[in-house]
Amino acid sequence: MHVALIARDKPGALDVRKENREAHLAYGAASGKVAMAGPLLDENGEMCGSLIVLGVADMAEAEVWAANDPYALAGLFQSVELNEWKKVIG
Repeated sequence: MHVALIARDKPGALDVRKENREAHLAYGAASGKVAMAGPLLDENGEMCGSLIVLGVADMAEAEVWAANDPYALAGLFQSVELNEWKKVIG
C-alpha cells in the first residue's frame, strides 16, 4: 500500500530542517520505502514541511517509519498526517 505523509514544520524551524536534512535523506534512501518525496515550500520558496509517499505493508509500518525519521526525532514537525494513498496518474 501507499501512504502519504504530510508534515508541517514548527514555525521558525528552518535551521533544524537544514541541520538534519542529510540524515533525513539518508534514512529515506536506506529504508527502501520512499516512492517519492520532497519539501513543501512557503511563499518565499523556503522549505516548511514534507510530502513523502511511502510504499509499506500497512499503516503500522508507515507510523514506525515516520516516528524514526531524523526530522521527527529532531522535533522539527508541528504536525504529521498519514493517509492511505492510491496512485491514479503518473
